[in-house]
Amino acid sequence: MKRSFKISDLGCLGYYLGIKVKQQPRRITLSQAAYAAKLLEKAGMHCNIVQIPMENHLKLKKQSTTPRVDASYYCNIVGSLRYLVYTRPNIGFAVGFVNRFMENLTMEHLSTIKHIFCNMAFSEAASGGAVIM
Repeated sequence: MKRSFKISDLGCLGYYLGIKVKQQPRRITLSQAAYAAKLLEKAGMHCNIVQIPMENHLKLKKQSTTPRVDASYYCNIVGSLRYLVYTRPNIGFAVGFVNRFMENLTMEHLSTIKHIFCNMAFSEAASGGAVIM
């Protein structure tokens, strides 16, 4: 390929689309710890740390009696969480679950998002947000 195209070696990959890549002889570590910290700050959610991303047997409904929330804020937060799933598969199901309720958003749905954020805070404290591949 070097004969056909001009190619330059840029060395080992360090960052790719906001994901920090650390290459070691026998493993590659991907981390979005900085993105997760920025997301926690942007969302302004201060919470107690929880170990599971979603409550067991949680039942959310599309129609709820709790007050509605701003749809653009909710969609922005859920979209950011969906990007974070690439390096944190443990929150994948919970993020997919809250993603189902985009058309009629209430405080009940927002509290579930807050629970996911509290789990992210636990992940940050426990492992630095890294997934080893």
